[in-house]
Amino acid sequence: MQSPIPGKVALPGSWLLGPSACILLSIRAAAGLQKSAMLQSLEDLDLELKGNESQAHPMFFSLDYQHVQVPFEITLWIMLASLAKIGFHLFEKLPSVLPESCLLIFVGLIMGGIIYGLNDKSPPVMDSDIFFLYLLPPIVLDAGYFMPSRPFFENIGTILLYAVVGTIWNVFGIGFSLYGICQVETFQLSDISLLHNLLFSSLIAAVDPVAVLSVFEEIHVNEKLHILVFGESLLNDAVTVVLYKLFRSFCEMPSIKTADVFAGIGKFFIVGIGGVLVGLLFGMIAAFTTRFTNNIRVIEPLFVFLYSYLSYLTAEMFHLSGIVAIIACAMGMKRYVEANISLKSHTTIKYFMKMWSSVSDTLIFIFLGVSTIGDNHEWSWPYICFTVIFCLLWRALGVLVLTFIINRLHVNTVTSKDQFIIAYGGLRGAICFSLVFLLPDFPRKKLFIAATTVVILFTVFVQGMTIRPLVDLLDVTREQESAPTVGEQIHIRFLDHLLAGIEDISGHWGQYYWKDKLEYFNSKYLQKFLLREYVQPKSSIVLLYEKLERKHAIELAEAGQLIYGPAHTSLLNSDKPASTVNDSESLTIDMVDDIQKILERNLYKTRRTVPAYNRHTLPGETEPVEQAKQILILRQKSWQIHMNSSDSDHLSKEKDGSYSLDGGANSKLKLCRSLTAKHARKAPNVKSNRSRSVGFIIPLQRDSSQWINDEETAKSPISEEK
Repeated sequence: MQSPIPGKVALPGSWLLGPSACILLSIRAAAGLQKSAMLQSLEDLDLELKGNESQAHPMFFSLDYQHVQVPFEITLWIMLASLAKIGFHLFEKLPSVLPESCLLIFVGLIMGGIIYGLNDKSPPVMDSDIFFLYLLPPIVLDAGYFMPSRPFFENIGTILLYAVVGTIWNVFGIGFSLYGICQVETFQLSDISLLHNLLFSSLIAAVDPVAVLSVFEEIHVNEKLHILVFGESLLNDAVTVVLYKLFRSFCEMPSIKTADVFAGIGKFFIVGIGGVLVGLLFGMIAAFTTRFTNNIRVIEPLFVFLYSYLSYLTAEMFHLSGIVAIIACAMGMKRYVEANISLKSHTTIKYFMKMWSSVSDTLIFIFLGVSTIGDNHEWSWPYICFTVIFCLLWRALGVLVLTFIINRLHVNTVTSKDQFIIAYGGLRGAICFSLVFLLPDFPRKKLFIAATTVVILFTVFVQGMTIRPLVDLLDVTREQESAPTVGEQIHIRFLDHLLAGIEDISGHWGQYYWKDKLEYFNSKYLQKFLLREYVQPKSSIVLLYEKLERKHAIELAEAGQLIYGPAHTSLLNSDKPASTVNDSESLTIDMVDDIQKILERNLYKTRRTVPAYNRHTLPGETEPVEQAKQILILRQKSWQIHMNSSDSDHLSKEKDGSYSLDGGANSKLKLCRSLTAKHARKAPNVKSNRSRSVGFIIPLQRDSSQWINDEETAKSPISEEK
């Protein structure tokens, strides 16, 4: 969301020495403070040098807090918030009852009360520029980059209906209802005009994505319900910005004309569509840039953050929707960027983005609590209470009406339980809190601030704390933790092609038809231009298999399950289930050493050498193809061991585990794993069975050194199974 009105909240100079300077200071203020601090330190240094000349003993210790005040206090605030989160998660039952956002606001309230008690003045308000330009973009970038694209675009019509029509419904419903309350003479609110009520409702009706993310990620509802609520909170930004600026300009006009209303409607489309175009442009540029980073992998994550932030700032510069722009940029570049960057760059992007958004989320809620304490409130019971009631009432009515229309047009309907959670999950947060301080000065501004604060605290504490028990009580469908199997993925792909063909034959241009056209355009033009090594697969199943293999390899690398090879003891332990002989007839130490030598010569050994240092590349990134090969070979080896253990269990259940050779003595065969078929000549006592991946150690006859005949081997039970 953009900062609709230029300018800043007045910053009291006495608070520059307080512990909340990280929120008060803007870029210019910080630069000026650093400049003044630098000049002051230079003057102190000059005076100190002059004093040292006159004194016999120089000063070995000095304190200059002004020089490091801003970064020092910012670091302390982040450390305080992080320690609060650690203490919150030390109690196992507390996170299941109290959302993390409630804890952070509570910590902020305590800190704000301490500041207010020590200084006897109101703590400073969170600066809007700091919030919109530095704290909000990381949260939205994290949400857009890791948003599941398939459910989002499958429900894009429902999301837009909730975000656009639903927000307009709430704005005008709350605004006209509050205006009706103001007409009651008993409440003494007749000085609040209709335009001021509509201006207030335009900021209080916006569902906050920060608050929704912090609550809904903890309750783990099903994917469709989560994407509907979260998608609405992201895309209603364009509507909120347009209506906020429109009603603010109407409040300053002596008279409103019809042309002004149509201009505001046109502005809405420009803000939304313009933000999407700006985001897609920077996303394509980011994907194209990563084509040429194969020789300097270390800066790959940097382009993801730079282009995303540039899309947000560019949209804000042209008075477009910054949130829509950064979401479009993240979702547009993710598919191509991940195909170009290395595995370690992908891990770096993932964890740094999560850390960055978590820090921003923590600071937002803490300073939301800090800014609540103060003298900038005007209390009016009727107006504040009816504001809370109307916010709940009009949202519930809007969800019911819009869902009724949606269910008439869709086969996959929204259930009544999901409708209740959607209506109840309309949380407000820092966005409306920042917008209310940007309102023009008029006599009832403090009343609007108080009403906004109460609505935020009510939605975050009351609704946020009770939504988890309600989800359990209503037995709402939860998110599936298991990933889809290969069969499910193939069936989904098959149904997509089938439905696209049906829509094409019937002449109905539905979502599957357009999805098929976009996939064709992507494979025909975009991938050739944006991917570094583009090879068109022969089949979509091949592409799916490669995607699943890559995903599994990344999960193994992140989990630290990539071991170089089994130790001597683990090899012996892994061979125990495969043995079908008694303990007295187990393998001797010499046989085990021979087997280990065969395995060491023939199995693929992971390279353990450390590459030469290069500041342009990360360790292990010099040979990405070899690294991927190592991961896949290790996976195949683990799968082969699993299959061999299954075979040994099956063979142990055979009716007879011993076989006679040439009708001789009751000599038994020793069963062992055969992980390789190479260099069989170097192990004359080992004969492999290729179809079962097992081998038999056959003792030689006393009078002969030849192998048993194939005809005699064919009489064994294993050969009969073949």
